[in-house]
Amino acid sequence: MSNTAIPNDDKAEERLVQESGQDALVASIVAPVIEDMGFRLVRVRLYDNNGLTLQIMAERPDGTMSVNDCEAVSRALSTVLDVEDPVPQAYSLEMSSPGIDRPLVRRSDFETWAGHISKIETAFLVDGRKRFRGHILRLDNDNVVLRRDNAAAGEDREVLVPLDAIASARLVLTDELIREALKRDKALREANDVDESDINKDN
Repeated sequence: MSNTAIPNDDKAEERLVQESGQDALVASIVAPVIEDMGFRLVRVRLYDNNGLTLQIMAERPDGTMSVNDCEAVSRALSTVLDVEDPVPQAYSLEMSSPGIDRPLVRRSDFETWAGHISKIETAFLVDGRKRFRGHILRLDNDNVVLRRDNAAAGEDREVLVPLDAIASARLVLTDELIREALKRDKALREANDVDESDINKDN
């Protein structure tokens, strides 16, 4: 399947969670390359685990990311990173999909995965706290409505977390989330098979 450019409306949806420091520099270099190949940047992270690793997460606009996709993007980014050299130290490049317990970095991520449990950390206090865990109920204007599963006696279970307050957010791995992710993946693969069959018929 050939890669296609991301539609303009998708490019306009910026990530809510942005990197800082050296990670931000890498993100500014790799994001245009990833977008030109028909993917979206999810996250960039440099971490030391018995050696420096540069982890780059990406996905297609529909949320998929195959092994072949990872290999193709990794090759393209390796060339660009060698030229730009944003990380002077020796490192290993790790190209991956977001995974099932994925980071939530765009407004649409919270819409797509409403009903599932997430962990959210904010950059400043919201209702007297910075860490939240609970089911994503919906978006209310520019807020995530979360039904907390760790609310103390007398506290409201539902809380509004402003999108612009979120420093990090990710899904919590549950059996329900795994079932939903597998179901969506199967539906997307079947839809892609139908699309390719139509293309082959036309040719």
